[in-house]
Amino acid sequence: MATYNFGGHVGLSAGELFFWVTVDSALDHFGFDDVAAMAAIISGQPIIPAAGKLAGATPGTSPASLVLSRALNVKLPFRLPTLTGASLRTLRVSFTRNLGRFAGRTVPVLGWVWLAYDVTQILWTAVNRYNQIAQRSDRLW
Repeated sequence: MATYNFGGHVGLSAGELFFWVTVDSALDHFGFDDVAAMAAIISGQPIIPAAGKLAGATPGTSPASLVLSRALNVKLPFRLPTLTGASLRTLRVSFTRNLGRFAGRTVPVLGWVWLAYDVTQILWTAVNRYNQIAQRSDRLW
């Protein structure tokens, strides 16, 4: 079994090498856009108490929805689909005619999409870097 050295770590197994290459790739990748994506996700969490919601509705509202509902208070003649829920377990599709609510509910979705893109880019880079370092028998493909 081969051992590897990477980033000051000595005697790494193939699995440990892949871990440290992935960590290094993530550290190289993260920047301002990732902070913005995380801010979008956090601002979309229903943390502000909201009165007058119907039974079965997600309790509370998010800062993004609250601000954008006021800034873009436009009633549309058709309903737009949005994702609502406090967690993945309670995630569901909900419809709204208010442009601001649609925008506010879309903000965290865009944050999750951006972070998913980042994870894909990090793993792609990590696998390629790992395969350049690892012996042929330890490569992932």
